[in-house]
Amino acid sequence: MARLIAHLDMDAFYASVELLRYPELRGRAVVIGGGRDSQPRPQADGTRSFSILRHYVGRGVVTTSTYEARKLGVFSAMGMMKSALLAPDAVLLPVDFDEYRKYSKAFKAAVRSLAPIVEDRGIDEIYVDLSDLPGVHDDGGRATGQALKAAVRAATGLNCSIGITPNKLLSKIASELDKPDGLTLLTHADVPGRVWPLAARKVNGIGPKAAEKLAVLGIETIGDVAAADPAFLVEHFGKSFGAWLHAASHGRDERPVVTCSEPESISRETTFDRDLHAVRDRAELGAIFTDLCSKLAGDLSRKGYAARTIGIKLRFDDFRIATRALTLPAHTLDGREIRRAAGQCLKRVDLSRRLRLLGVRASALEKLSDLVAGTPPAAPAPPHRPKSSSQPELPLS
Repeated sequence: MARLIAHLDMDAFYASVELLRYPELRGRAVVIGGGRDSQPRPQADGTRSFSILRHYVGRGVVTTSTYEARKLGVFSAMGMMKSALLAPDAVLLPVDFDEYRKYSKAFKAAVRSLAPIVEDRGIDEIYVDLSDLPGVHDDGGRATGQALKAAVRAATGLNCSIGITPNKLLSKIASELDKPDGLTLLTHADVPGRVWPLAARKVNGIGPKAAEKLAVLGIETIGDVAAADPAFLVEHFGKSFGAWLHAASHGRDERPVVTCSEPESISRETTFDRDLHAVRDRAELGAIFTDLCSKLAGDLSRKGYAARTIGIKLRFDDFRIATRALTLPAHTLDGREIRRAAGQCLKRVDLSRRLRLLGVRASALEKLSDLVAGTPPAAPAPPHRPKSSSQPELPLS
């Protein structure tokens, strides 16, 4: 029996959750990404007043936005100050991840009640293997897709878009074609007409750098990739990625829906309201650094993992990024040990420039249950060798 894979993507998820809470904002440009000071304020007459984007001052970025704000050019990951220039009258709301996680669990439970083979891809999207559901092949999955959309809406009050195709790669593309509230079915026969005209970047796996390189070679669309000589792609992108580009552009993908997977890493990071210097802002940076390590330790404990490798991520005022990592003798989830290891990583970085962002990462993870049971852990990563630097180091310990 041929495979039928669905990709379900919630429409403007965070923003849609907020519109359930504040229905008076429907139809307005709304941006999610503010801090506590952007909380709506109740008024004496029973209404609420909201912060406006034009008044925002800070270094934050947009988490998401309503479709009305997107029409004005405001998209996720855009700097908030830039967004204020594009949509000064947009409403600004704070991020509430506890609420979003609640709705995420609800929509995934609704889907699993109808189709249990689900691959979790994040807070707002999943893959679903429909292949063995009774009668699903009679109409290519259309009735099942409609049932899934109805179940999600009944459980959450929210809309989603679904793509149903023979594989995960095509389904990911299809779910974007008719947003919002879309249901798109594609077969391999539809690839030339509906997929090839799209920009190459629409293929999940072709990132900005690969898309830029393709454009330099005169390859703009997925169809251009498909028409390229496979040997030409291998010559310019290497054997593995070049062969994958050729297969993906023709809509070929054999990856299964994976119902259980382990995280590769867990991280915590923060972007500062102002650039901080390792010497002049040492106390403030130290407190933030310790707090990040403590929260990372809490994340590991809550999720039932211990880490063997601790790393840091720094973004400087010139937007340059530096990362360092240290592999420990044994797994840990202790906040103080994580702080010590991360501090050792910091000592290997030139900290003469001001910092915009600081992050801490735990990887080489093992389940606590396996460690307690004595299950041999996976082979550790090779020791990280410090990068040499001719610049003076300013360790933040």
